[in-house]
Amino acid sequence: MSEIEKLKNTILAEIHAQTELDGAEAVRVTALGKKGSLTELMKNLGGMEPEARKIFGQALNVAKEEVAAALAVKKSELEKAALQAALKSETLDLSLSPRPVRKGSYHPVSQVIDEVIEIFAQRGFTVADGPDIETEENNFDRLNIPQSHPARQMHDTFYLTPAGEGKAGGTLLRTHTSPVQIRAMSKGEPPFRLIAPGSVYRCDSDMTHTPMFHQMEGLLIEKGADMGVLRGLLEEFLKIFFETDAIELRFRPSFFPFTEPSLEVDVRCDRSKAGIKIGTGSDWLEILGAGAVHPNVLTACGVNPDEYRGFAFGVGIDRLAMLKYGAPDLRAFFESDIRWLRHYGFDPLQRPNATL
Repeated sequence: MSEIEKLKNTILAEIHAQTELDGAEAVRVTALGKKGSLTELMKNLGGMEPEARKIFGQALNVAKEEVAAALAVKKSELEKAALQAALKSETLDLSLSPRPVRKGSYHPVSQVIDEVIEIFAQRGFTVADGPDIETEENNFDRLNIPQSHPARQMHDTFYLTPAGEGKAGGTLLRTHTSPVQIRAMSKGEPPFRLIAPGSVYRCDSDMTHTPMFHQMEGLLIEKGADMGVLRGLLEEFLKIFFETDAIELRFRPSFFPFTEPSLEVDVRCDRSKAGIKIGTGSDWLEILGAGAVHPNVLTACGVNPDEYRGFAFGVGIDRLAMLKYGAPDLRAFFESDIRWLRHYGFDPLQRPNATL
């Protein structure tokens, strides 16, 4: 075996044995660099005969090309291996976190709305919706609320356009969700069983009132509906919502333009300690308003009051949340304080309670 062949095989073995890019580069320098072993052999060409020089030079060039090719393959392999190792070590596992993750919370108002919907849905009620910007006709006139009623005054209602400027009278931010009932009765045919949860707006602000709050109104219109059905429905609803069988209601006469007779509904409670405990004690708390739908309202919506009758009821969603979950100040519901939401909020996957 010639000197060139032996040197080439030695260098190829060294190349094959390398596991690092730096090692492969060192082999290149010692073999092909200015003072490399193969480069040094070039110096022997000057003292050779022409024919021998030709044979030796060709063999040396072939050896250098093989070594260069082997180095290129080895460097490519080592670069790929280095890249894979880097990717493996630098991978970010998004399923793991280097620090505790704050989960999002479901707002108590949203939770209560879901609870109320679930309870009434299981009793044949559908959910109806309507616009926040309403006409005076739907918000007041068709609900039998006269022009002189205090609720129509500027200090109670957010008017957007005064009466007379629009084709359907003035427009306003709805003061209750009753217009949803008006729209539903005007478009459909009785019987009706629906609830209308949503935002409402009034000029008021203190610990128990805000300019925007949430209300749920219910409507049942069918043949044979009476106040006994109303009482049974409200008792069942409150028992399930407050998760207690010890619900005692008291009906008091009241006045609402859209119901006749009208009544306030009180629930027995205990105020002897901090907070209010529903279903026990010797105190009473006004919980909602209700009544038989006024014949004028039915007539305004195209429903024959001689054939159909029914009742409506309304309750503050935010107030229900305060009573059930112990929040003392209604204004905190709308302050976007993340600490408050972490304390009073719910797991987004927690299903609302619909059975007692």
